Amino acid sequence: MMEAEAQRNEQVYDEQQMQEEEEGQVISYQTLDALIEHGIAANDVQKLNDAGFHTVESIAHATSRKLATVKGISEAKVNKLKDVAKGMVPMEFKTAFDALEDRKHLVTLSTGSVELDKLLEGGVETGSITEIFGEFRTGKTQLCHTLCVTAQMPINDGGAEGKAVYIDTEGSFRPKRLEQIAERFGLDPTVALENVAYARAHNSEHQ
Repeated sequence: MMEAEAQRNEQVYDEQQMQEEEEGQVISYQTLDALIEHGIAANDVQKLNDAGFHTVESIAHATSRKLATVKGISEAKVNKLKDVAKGMVPMEFKTAFDALEDRKHLVTLSTGSVELDKLLEGGVETGSITEIFGEFRTGKTQLCHTLCVTAQMPINDGGAEGKAVYIDTEGSFRPKRLEQIAERFGLDPTVALENVAYARAHNSEHQ
């Protein structure tokens, strides 16, 4: 019986590992330092970082012409970079069924507004960039504060059971407002604040 129990535990562990690997394929980024292990010089990696390329994926998806504009990166280096990056980033064809399975791992975050969630067909979807724009004082900052909280909620309640990063470019971040929103959604305000990483960006280069 002990042997059977051990086999069951091992099977459960293997299934969990497979699920984690599958989920990791949906949104997975590798830092540029990973290129060093594949023969790319550290100083070239630094040049790419300085030029705004921070992940292996950004190299794989960039055009050769764009990479060639990086100071100190020759055409030969560009070709090597593209070969290495494409070998590290899955860019092959997949079936529509596989694409559908990948999308099942995406999560939709509630905006805190029933009507806005309806317009967005459920809320703000993970796995992509959502741009919020509008006139002054139309609720953009309020929405960002709300998403910082709803991201922490259970998935069944419109959350992602995760954490948030808030990069403030205009000094409009208000921790007190986060506390109020957390209380509205029944979350511990202290825990909610601990789950939000905050940084003030003073200029575009700092960002």
